[in-house]
Amino acid sequence: METKKLRGMKYADLVQELEDAKEELFNLRFQLATNQLDNTAEIGAVKKNVARIATIMREQEIAAWKAATSAKETVDE
Repeated sequence: METKKLRGMKYADLVQELEDAKEELFNLRFQLATNQLDNTAEIGAVKKNVARIATIMREQEIAAWKAATSAKETVDE
């Protein structure tokens, strides 16, 4: 999935997308082990997608933390 689309998604949707990608990766690895996988490059593509989703989720977590921290600092002043 494209990064732009992922950045536009909500956190809960990203969690679901990550679960789906991990499940797909598991299935691809299983196919590889049983010699049923024709295109082994799919594994690398799915791994990159998992990393991309995890990175965007972490970016959202950091942005939320910064927003909460800055709001708390304004209240304390």
